[in-house]
Amino acid sequence: MDTITSAILERIERLNDIGIALSSEPDFNRLMEIILMGATELTNADAGTLYSVTDRQSLKFEILRNDSLGVVMGGTTGIPIRFQELPLYKNGEPNLQMIAAFAALNGTTVNIPDAYQAQGFDFSGTRKFDRKTRYRSRSFLTVPLKNHLNEIIGVMQLINAQDLTTRRVVPFSQEQQKLVESLASQAGMALTNQKLIADLKALFESFIQAIASAIDEKSPYTGGHCHRVPVLAEMLGKAASATRNGPLQAFHLSDEEMYELKIAAWLHDCGKVVTPTEVVDKGTKLETIFDRIHLIDTRFEVIKRDVRLDYLTRKLAALETGATADIAQIEEALRQELAGIDQDQAFLRATNIGGEFMSVASQDRVRAIARRRWVDSSGQERPFLTDNEIYNLNIPKGTINPEERTIINNHIVATIKMLDAIPFPKHLRHVPEIAGGHHEQMNGKGYPKGLTGDQMSLQARMMAIADVFEALTARDRPYKSGKTLSESLRILGFMKQDGHIDPDLFQLFIDERIYLDYAQEYLAPEQIDDVDLATIPGYQKELVHV
Repeated sequence: MDTITSAILERIERLNDIGIALSSEPDFNRLMEIILMGATELTNADAGTLYSVTDRQSLKFEILRNDSLGVVMGGTTGIPIRFQELPLYKNGEPNLQMIAAFAALNGTTVNIPDAYQAQGFDFSGTRKFDRKTRYRSRSFLTVPLKNHLNEIIGVMQLINAQDLTTRRVVPFSQEQQKLVESLASQAGMALTNQKLIADLKALFESFIQAIASAIDEKSPYTGGHCHRVPVLAEMLGKAASATRNGPLQAFHLSDEEMYELKIAAWLHDCGKVVTPTEVVDKGTKLETIFDRIHLIDTRFEVIKRDVRLDYLTRKLAALETGATADIAQIEEALRQELAGIDQDQAFLRATNIGGEFMSVASQDRVRAIARRRWVDSSGQERPFLTDNEIYNLNIPKGTINPEERTIINNHIVATIKMLDAIPFPKHLRHVPEIAGGHHEQMNGKGYPKGLTGDQMSLQARMMAIADVFEALTARDRPYKSGKTLSESLRILGFMKQDGHIDPDLFQLFIDERIYLDYAQEYLAPEQIDDVDLATIPGYQKELVHV
């Protein structure tokens, strides 16, 4: 086998190797470097530039290399290329004087032996560059890159092919041109595939975030929850992966696993799309389509009217019988009874708002008020409160009764069903488990499956802490304002002691001050109080993660 044939075979083999590398490289910048470096290697070119076609009808510098001048810019170097983009059109006319623009507009390769002797192209910029750097740009090979639709997506330009023996600059040969055109064809497909993947990923993420936004906007009382929980989950994931000692030291999330956690966090409440709005938006205990406290207010007014009529009748009788001494006593009795009715009315209005705790005495008072009687518009005497009103007003915590809580809790069942029906790709196959586990507890008393800690992934346990902490500090709940950091951490501590949340993640959450990093971005200034770690139940200060 002669030397020339051997060299050609080596180049073809190298072209195949480059093609294999192109098909497996996920990083865009690295992919472009493989393309340009492969082309310069195949042709023994001294310099090269890779351009991308922009939506602005221009060519953008992506990578620039010049071995003689020691210039390496763009790509993975992080060194920006500050050259202006090359316009494909000037004053509405095709820019055919610039060789790279010509190749892009015509979709053809341009092979020029010597730029200083070429006709029809504007090399004034090249000559200016040469004078400034004392370089001599001679041979040019400019090849367009096309996608699967035969659209131009980029241009590759090689400069100064060198003789392997003498190192002298020579024109690019026809064999070299064919190799580079073959490489350009593979490169175009590789770049197109990567762009399609990136576009699909962006579409997927946008769709997920649109669902999350729709859920947040469905209720004014949970607005932003679906956007804030992913922030906390990602903070926990990064902190756990960075830990170098303690029970989490062997844990590490790859980039794909971190992305999977983020997607699961965005989707963790997607099942709320099936939760009735009147339940999600139940801002008071008596709210259904409207707040029924107004009906009770009307009954109070009816009772006060009847009481006044009764006392007026008694006062009139005293006047008619001449017992004027009794009038002052009657008026005082009226005042006291009306004051008592007003107090009961104010009590029910306050009770209707809900809160963190309702005492047994308050619940008994509701039942006592319910025993009052009032006369409706048809003249029938009725109990002051219906059984349903008594039941709802005596909700001991919040504004949701057990039946409504079951409806709300069903959102996690709906979430799991929805996510199980989606054919997630392999790197996202755990999304249903992670998203569906955020209401499970370490002690097995959570829902919907009653899983124990060892039956859940660590990512699902991260979701549980993120979900709880966001809910505690949220300022948009119907019956409470956002809690301070110290209050929220104390509640988390009790939850840790009761076996609700993962103890190691709880420890990490405090050690790494994740709570504070989150607070500085998302909490109101008045919520960020001084936290005394010694007062947090279940926290062990000496177990600091490094």
